[in-house]
Amino acid sequence: MSPKLLASAVLFACAGAANAAVLTESNLSMADAQKLATATVAACQAKGYNVSASVVDRAGLLKAFARADNAGPHTIEASRAKAFTAVSAKTPTLAMMENAQKNPGAANLTDIPGFLLLGGGVPIKAGTAVIGAIGVAGAPGGNLDAQCADAVLEENAALFK
Repeated sequence: MSPKLLASAVLFACAGAANAAVLTESNLSMADAQKLATATVAACQAKGYNVSASVVDRAGLLKAFARADNAGPHTIEASRAKAFTAVSAKTPTLAMMENAQKNPGAANLTDIPGFLLLGGGVPIKAGTAVIGAIGVAGAPGGNLDAQCADAVLEENAALFK
């Protein structure tokens, strides 16, 4: 192979590799994140639960937060950690908690920094892609926290089509 041909082949391969490294990703807008956080707190308040709701983006970073007037101070960090866990694992935290209780091999998930295996963290999906998560804390059970988030995501499904 001639040096010119080899140089052209290397240049072409490098250009192709550079293009392959560029990703296009969907993410959650601030306006939608705030709408979801506020609606989640309202949904839980309608059931008599004073909660905090955190919404994180696809990277697990806090995008929006809302807290009912009488929600306990522990609910602030718990809601954020549930949202982080759900987006990181791309799975509802209630399912993760139940799996860890049944499967001793999954119990060590609690050792991952920032993970909280309690119900109330629900991924937000646009199609099949996880673009964020809602974390809810303060209802008298993680399953009830998750119900509030699920209801709000169902009501706002059109936002993520």
